[in-house]
Amino acid sequence: MIRRTLACMLTLGLVACATQPHSPSPPPQASGAPNKPGVAHKGPAEAAPEGAAATAPPVDLTPVPFEVARANFVRETAARYGIPAAQIEATLAQAQVRAPIIAAMSRPAERVKPWNEYRPMFISQARIDGGRKFLAQHRDELMRVQERTGVPAEVIVAIIGVETSYGANTGSYRVLDALYTLAFNYPRSGDPAKLEREVRRELFFRDELARLFALSRDEKLDILSIKGSYAGAMGMGQFMPSSYLDFAVDGNGDGRRDLFTSYDDVFSSIANYFVKKGGWVRGGPVAVPATLAPGRAPFDPTDWTPTWTLSDLAQRGYQPAAPVPSGLTATPITLEGSTGKQYWLGFQNYYAITRYNLSKMYAMAVYQLSQAIAGQELPPA
Repeated sequence: MIRRTLACMLTLGLVACATQPHSPSPPPQASGAPNKPGVAHKGPAEAAPEGAAATAPPVDLTPVPFEVARANFVRETAARYGIPAAQIEATLAQAQVRAPIIAAMSRPAERVKPWNEYRPMFISQARIDGGRKFLAQHRDELMRVQERTGVPAEVIVAIIGVETSYGANTGSYRVLDALYTLAFNYPRSGDPAKLEREVRRELFFRDELARLFALSRDEKLDILSIKGSYAGAMGMGQFMPSSYLDFAVDGNGDGRRDLFTSYDDVFSSIANYFVKKGGWVRGGPVAVPATLAPGRAPFDPTDWTPTWTLSDLAQRGYQPAAPVPSGLTATPITLEGSTGKQYWLGFQNYYAITRYNLSKMYAMAVYQLSQAIAGQELPPA
């Protein structure tokens, strides 16, 4: 999922932040599987740039009473977006703190699944068939977006399939309740080593709550009825409010950006996210299998930025197992397959998918699902 200013752009009551905007730490399951479709994960506007923890300005960890934090939020959001404070107060009065959301955010991270266990969670024959059916049903709209943006129709469909099972499960929580809960009641573990991250996460959701007010005004959405995931992601592509504001597109020209019911808007917005946030390259490859010379150690970077030339990678023992256009740069990818390690080279378009979710396995699952939807034979898990 990214783009957005951070919650620390404003203090919003909990802590005093430096003035430079930055992105928060990623939410739970940073190295594991994304959650099931329709459930919160590091989707648009939630992911943090690599190295964010090292570069983020310091925050004041002194607790602030709820009443003070809430009053500061109302005042600052009103000033930031020109929304009457009384309107914000009246809306927050109808928000509910949801215990299941706090419980979900408090759960310890699951065991990191290897690729051969991860892939079947998102690539099954039913999901492939569903993707082909969805593409056939919306081919005209998808092909218009593909022609305009260069993002393949099957990649857009794969994102929707992984995120919401082709729109069947977009979340059941009121977005207002989800963001209100996490903005003012983000769970604390009691571990001093985790406190800074927990404060930053609460600030992130407080910023998203502020942006929800702007979004509901700008797009004429009923803030009291919008439904989404327990982290506040919404629509078929599971956009957080900040990503909705920054990357959503009016695909059908009706004057609104509707990521709930307008397929033109949904497809255009996902593609726009890849292009604007991820730097999608029209006609460029996503990833190719590779071999690693015997005796050479895998090079497994964490940020997936394709900064190495093929010559650089060859010196490390990597060779693409399929033809690659000259002049490209790539990042090496190592996956734990059912018969041993798998090696891949990921290009700029692979990196673009990781902007939606920082997990290398998420990006590979989306890519391979898109290939299967397009009729390509998949390699073994």
